[in-house]
Amino acid sequence: MGPPGSGKGTQGMRLAQHFGIEHISVGDLLRDEVDSGTELGKHVAATMERGELVPDDVVTEMVTPHVARAAAKGGFILDGYPRTLTQAVSARQEADSLNVEADVVVWLDVSPHTLIKRLAERATEEDRPDDTAETISRRLQVYEEATRPLLDYYQGRGLLVTVGAEDDPEHVHAAVVAAIHGKLGD
Repeated sequence: MGPPGSGKGTQGMRLAQHFGIEHISVGDLLRDEVDSGTELGKHVAATMERGELVPDDVVTEMVTPHVARAAAKGGFILDGYPRTLTQAVSARQEADSLNVEADVVVWLDVSPHTLIKRLAERATEEDRPDDTAETISRRLQVYEEATRPLLDYYQGRGLLVTVGAEDDPEHVHAAVVAAIHGKLGD
């Protein structure tokens, strides 16, 4: 987990490859729904364009089947979920019902200056409509209000490791893998 622009997607894909498990990006799932024009996509498009979080119940319902399928295949990297304490509690309840456990939660720690720079670059490179200057500012504010409190939640559960993510993706990946192995004791 980490704020928008912290490298969750990049590190999630790299970790999935490293461990040979599925990468589940909630942002990608939501953007796919919007791009496909599904009922869910139509329902959440305006919320995403404003840089706000999609309602907790909608996201939990959307992600649960993906998690269940990936867990049955040996594991997964979950990217961008949960983003609120309500989602975290729902996710834990769903995980318990599926007999799925979280092993570790990685927080990618990045300065606000770097985040804004990365998001502006990504908006240009990937032509992402959810990365406008106004939306970036709003998403960072929403992150601070809604998502940052999860750090205490996961710290309290003994799952959290923090990795500085200012460096290039290769160095960050090495640090994340080391932190995960250190946490898991293997």
